[in-house]
Amino acid sequence: MNFRYDINGLRAIAVIAVVLFHFKPAWLPGGFAGVDVFFVISGFLMTSIVVRAIDEKRFGLLKFYLARANRIVPALAILCLTLLVLGWFILLPEEYAALGKHAWGSVAFISNFMYWQEAGYFDAASHQKWLLHTWSLAVEWQFYLLYPLVLLGLSRLGAIAGIKRGVLLLTGGLFIYSALTSVLWPSASYYLLAARAWELLLGGLAFLYPLSQNQKYSRIFNVSGIGLIVAAYVLVDESISWPGYMALVPVAGTYLVLVAARQDSILTNNRAFQALGRWSYSIYLWHWPVVVLGYRYDITYWWIPGMLVCVLLGFISYRFIENIKWRRLEHLFDLWQAKPLWLGLLVIIMGSTVVIYQGVIERFSAPMQQALNSVTASPKREQCHIDEYQNPTEACEYFGKDIRWAVFGDSHTVELAYALALQLKQKDQGIKHFSFSGCSPSLLHAAGSSRCTRWYKESVKAIAEDNRIEHVLINHRYSWSLAGEHGEVYPKVPAIKNNARAQRIVKSLDATIHTLAAAKQTVFITLPIPELPKPVMSMLADIQITDESPEHLPGATIAYYQKRNAFILQHFKQAQYPPNVKFLNPVKALCNKQKCMAVIAGQALYFDDNHPSVTGAQRIIELLPEKLR
Repeated sequence: MNFRYDINGLRAIAVIAVVLFHFKPAWLPGGFAGVDVFFVISGFLMTSIVVRAIDEKRFGLLKFYLARANRIVPALAILCLTLLVLGWFILLPEEYAALGKHAWGSVAFISNFMYWQEAGYFDAASHQKWLLHTWSLAVEWQFYLLYPLVLLGLSRLGAIAGIKRGVLLLTGGLFIYSALTSVLWPSASYYLLAARAWELLLGGLAFLYPLSQNQKYSRIFNVSGIGLIVAAYVLVDESISWPGYMALVPVAGTYLVLVAARQDSILTNNRAFQALGRWSYSIYLWHWPVVVLGYRYDITYWWIPGMLVCVLLGFISYRFIENIKWRRLEHLFDLWQAKPLWLGLLVIIMGSTVVIYQGVIERFSAPMQQALNSVTASPKREQCHIDEYQNPTEACEYFGKDIRWAVFGDSHTVELAYALALQLKQKDQGIKHFSFSGCSPSLLHAAGSSRCTRWYKESVKAIAEDNRIEHVLINHRYSWSLAGEHGEVYPKVPAIKNNARAQRIVKSLDATIHTLAAAKQTVFITLPIPELPKPVMSMLADIQITDESPEHLPGATIAYYQKRNAFILQHFKQAQYPPNVKFLNPVKALCNKQKCMAVIAGQALYFDDNHPSVTGAQRIIELLPEKLR
């Protein structure tokens, strides 16, 4: 097949969109559809290679697989090896272990399954996954493995005509499957081949059913196709199920450009797009790690140098890695001579070793190791903390048999419960643990108004009626319930946008406190636990670069704490509760006069940016009267 300038231009249009979307998503909200454009192109090219070879009776399966490996593996393996070396110096053990896992998964072309299980292409955690974008390469490789076998089978049934009919039927069937599963199982459909295969197959149809060479229609198809692609980039966003039926817009657009086959279109055949098209695979490989680097270190205006770095690295990778002429092998016994496979094997060995050694914590100084090892959540979190309804009678009880305490609230009570239970264990007393993830006070809310309302009401009733329980400790992440997450806008403070909702929450909180105070000896209310500017692990990673000591690591200021929690602090100050209601002030345990701390005496006080670690929780529990703990 002669060189297709239109395909090269399409690659440029695809990679520009993906890079822009990942650096500045607001500029091109549907830029992620560039991946779909790549899929259609791949389907077209693979169909042309395989069908021509089958028709000419010269197709070799091993030869095809090795040719694909020669094209894809070297640049990918070099990227993974580079990141593994870089990660040794800048990544913390948990992060480095994750990179090792993702590196070997990438060159084994199963990373899409890994990320499907971890879920969240658009979530915040995605910017901590250096090789997240390799899911699309895994999808393509899985297609390369299966597609030739399908085409060979179809050719046995009816030669080229059988292939045409078979691919047409498969495309239609898998499109319907994708449209349905994108709604029913969005994460699986996003990452897995089954819901993406129709896009690659539609590219195959562009080859199998070419447009007759009519200049008038080809020009219309070319312009219309590019218009559809650009429309998808501009009009689609992350809220739309993808790849559902809406993916037909960029996919159909790419199909039209392919069947138009115009080599003289200025929209695709211009100097800039031809260069970017040649480098597009390498630019795609390097762009996401560059994005992650900027997010990791909060580099202001990173998109400006970042995109230039992507193009530069893409050019270097194309010039010095992609252009290597690897030996073409056709026989199985020559497989050991396939150098790209050895490169991939090296990545698998290195990545697996990093995973086995759990990120190699021995790389760090003793004080840093101590701080890292203290970033721990309650060992009871998985067993006793819930995120869907469970009858409160099934709430955990531990450690002693004499249950005199209940700990009640959202996920921010979990470590407090564990720390209190450790104290009470010495007297053979124990606690009953009631915690529901993300559950705002909702005692007075209408039944069914939230996923935890029923649990909340029943738990308050269960605690009040349990005659064993004498004392209750209540804690919520109040300001999150009232105003939302803080990390995305820090150091600014998110405003309360719905005052009516805020009033309903505090009225429910007050009702809870009064109900339990009437039934128990003492009710302890934890004032807001200070939040960090970013996760404690990220803060430790920052000082690892600068070689600072992790002995004492400050977080947010007291002034920020007071501003962030002004509404609930004022409410508590004005509230009139019975005399048996007492307050615990975490500021006394976690802060000095100016700042709240992330690490004190080499011990991390949090395990993320808002949940106290076991150490942090123990310091808060020490605020309780000694005779009660």
